[in-house]
Amino acid sequence: MEQAVDAFAKLPGIGKKTALRLVLHMMKQPKDQVDAFAAAIMKLKTDIHYCPNCHNITDQQDTPCRICASPRRDHTIICAVESIRDLIAIESTNQFSGEFHILGGVISPIEGIGPEQLNMDDLIVKANSGKYTEIIMALNPTIEGDTTVFYISRKITHPQVKVTSIARGIAFGGELEYTDELTLARSLAMRRPYDNYMPDNE
Repeated sequence: MEQAVDAFAKLPGIGKKTALRLVLHMMKQPKDQVDAFAAAIMKLKTDIHYCPNCHNITDQQDTPCRICASPRRDHTIICAVESIRDLIAIESTNQFSGEFHILGGVISPIEGIGPEQLNMDDLIVKANSGKYTEIIMALNPTIEGDTTVFYISRKITHPQVKVTSIARGIAFGGELEYTDELTLARSLAMRRPYDNYMPDNE
């Protein structure tokens, strides 16, 4: 029982008390339901993979996800986001029809996270390939997010690529996944070139 509590407590946002409550709940459930729960967790590791192009999750191994493979998407625009949750938030607005690129986090020297720990190199390579016309930086409006946008924008050197950032309809310090769809859609629609987005120009 202690091992089960310790396992649940390793999940984000789950403390020891909540973990104990979950374990006690699971103990009351029929064996088939517990087996189904355990099987679903195992399938996450065996059946879910990461898209080799954008790092989104997919059930197809070593092949692009449905977004990257869709002929109906605009494959000249990339929207760079921090996490899969941010991708889902933007997709729910139905206001963006290009590709995505999941960075897997933002630059944070305090936490020891640098560019080498993130999915940045392949984004920069794609942006400088000549295939794309715009890179939308849809990161959380925080110091770390702005630092990441600044770093990537300086690494993109292809003359035809425009680097934009979503408008500040989202409060500084806010998080995309908790932003309502209307505000998020408006922020995407009102994006502007990153050079015009710096705080000194506001």
